[in-house]
Amino acid sequence: MSEPVRQTDRKREAILQAAIHEFRLNGFDATSMDKIAATAVVSKRTVYNHFPSKDDLFAAILLKLWQSAVSQDDFRYQADKNLREQLETFLGNKMRLMSDTNFIDLVRVAVAATIHTPDRARDMVERMSKREEGIVAWIRAAQADGKLKAGDPYFMGDMLQGQLKSLAFWPQVAMGQPMLEEPQQKGLIELTAGMFLGYYGVTHASLVGTISAA
Repeated sequence: MSEPVRQTDRKREAILQAAIHEFRLNGFDATSMDKIAATAVVSKRTVYNHFPSKDDLFAAILLKLWQSAVSQDDFRYQADKNLREQLETFLGNKMRLMSDTNFIDLVRVAVAATIHTPDRARDMVERMSKREEGIVAWIRAAQADGKLKAGDPYFMGDMLQGQLKSLAFWPQVAMGQPMLEEPQQKGLIELTAGMFLGYYGVTHASLVGTISAA
């Protein structure tokens, strides 16, 4: 009884992957449902059974992108754990997501759609572009615990992740730059966490004050 469900899921995923490929290759307007069906090796009726229209299919792709980003951002502050270790774990998860070729493909589709037809994808992309609540909650908890300086947690979260994205994400999405090698990723993660804590970390601030007073 469960086998047809699994088969249906496989076909749906094949359609999504075919659509990502065709949208990237030809753009939204030039991609037909017939072409997507052919690339997915399914019938056109099967495509329409899963997605009533091309707009619905594109919305499903954007939702897939959004869910990928959200799932990677689900982590909690741990008062008994080293702050830098927690940050590096978070940044490592983010780096793995941003280095995933499927994720990069989805982002390129979404970006291209918003450039040429902004109304079609605006609502979903705005949701994706919102500051990630996971890191914001983590920063708030660390501030409440006296481990980070006071400040706007949304801005702090954007600054933290922006350092990663400016070197390991947007150049790859927009300019086709190669993915960073693993040692480069590790170095960037360590540098990003260190710079963030160097500025916002309470322990560091106290140490600087002590040295200055001496």
